[in-house]
Amino acid sequence: MDASPLREHRDFRLLFVAGTVFLFGSMVTYVAIPYQVYELTGSNLMVGLVGLVELVPLIVFGLWGGAMADHFDRRKLLIVAGVAQSGFVAVLALNAFLGDPQLWVIFVVAALLTSAGALQRPSREALMPRTVEHHQIAAAQALTSFGGQMGMLAGPLLGGLLIAYVGIGWCFVVDVVGLAVATGMYLVMRSYPHLGRTTPPSIASIVEGMRYGVRRRDLLGTYLVDIAAMFLAVPVVLFPALAAEVYRDPELLGLLYAAGTLGALIATLTSGWIGQVHLHGRAIVIAAAVYGACIALAGLAPSFWLAFAFFTLAGAADMVSAIFRGTVWNQTIPEQMRGRLAGIEMLSYSLGPRMGQVRGGFVADLWNPRGAVVSGGVACVVGVGLTALWLRDFWSYDARTDAHATAEREARASRGR
Repeated sequence: MDASPLREHRDFRLLFVAGTVFLFGSMVTYVAIPYQVYELTGSNLMVGLVGLVELVPLIVFGLWGGAMADHFDRRKLLIVAGVAQSGFVAVLALNAFLGDPQLWVIFVVAALLTSAGALQRPSREALMPRTVEHHQIAAAQALTSFGGQMGMLAGPLLGGLLIAYVGIGWCFVVDVVGLAVATGMYLVMRSYPHLGRTTPPSIASIVEGMRYGVRRRDLLGTYLVDIAAMFLAVPVVLFPALAAEVYRDPELLGLLYAAGTLGALIATLTSGWIGQVHLHGRAIVIAAAVYGACIALAGLAPSFWLAFAFFTLAGAADMVSAIFRGTVWNQTIPEQMRGRLAGIEMLSYSLGPRMGQVRGGFVADLWNPRGAVVSGGVACVVGVGLTALWLRDFWSYDARTDAHATAEREARASRGR
């Protein structure tokens, strides 16, 4: 893995560590909230409603946070949102330590916490390219993904241990500490003022960002490929049924959940070659098609361990696609549009999996879990292929010659970075 951005740029180190710590703590809370709701109610429906109350804030504040990131100081937005999230999680901790925790508090705070996180994320993603050299963006994207995967792997593990041995409240305490550490790192970063005229946040500015993303066929291709892969092939919702009905061993469930993360970690740890690839559109399409093919092969696999291997390969392919998508965004989107496009991008990878879980569960009930996995993988390959055929500009995208990449490269060179 190319670690030069970490070695050479102090603010990228701060952003990298802060993002990793932040995600680690949030994943501890991600485990604790559903468990506490189930413990209080004994209802799977109530657990599902937590995700429902988070959906609208995710959409609204994700888009609004992107618009704010293109006008206000992004570093200050990170700090303010971090302080707000610390306060919200502290309320969850206090509620958990009560003798009779209140369910309504969990639902209200979950919505507020999602709102603050959605406001913050576009600023963090828009700020990252400013902290490294232009030619280091692909390596920085891989490192950022690696840190995120480490947090996603370790956070739930610690959350489960805390719930089992010391109680749910301590999960939220750990998250508060993580948020405080991350916010402190944002505080000591230098300021990155906007480089030109900014657009005040409004519905019109959000619409302007959407129009820009749709007109840019290379960006549109990245969104559609990601949505196609996640909507058609995401298998996570089927893991419990696969463990119980297909492999007949519920103890294998944890391994199924870990397979994709393991593959993603392998992909980021071996990502040094990514900086040598310039045909990013083809790389995204091929990686997404490999993801779908591996999902289909996992569904067809006659044994658990062969299926585990294919799910791991699928996770690696998905991460390769994600790194190249992030590289296209960060190397071509103008500074004044980066926050709004980050908000739109956040929606593309947040809504796809949620819709995919509904699709997977519906097909599994109509057919069977194995059939739902196989059909989803095949549909992903077809959907990604049709997207490439339709968006020829996306398929032929070359970072060396693309007009938007060239313009951004020249603009950064004129500023000295």
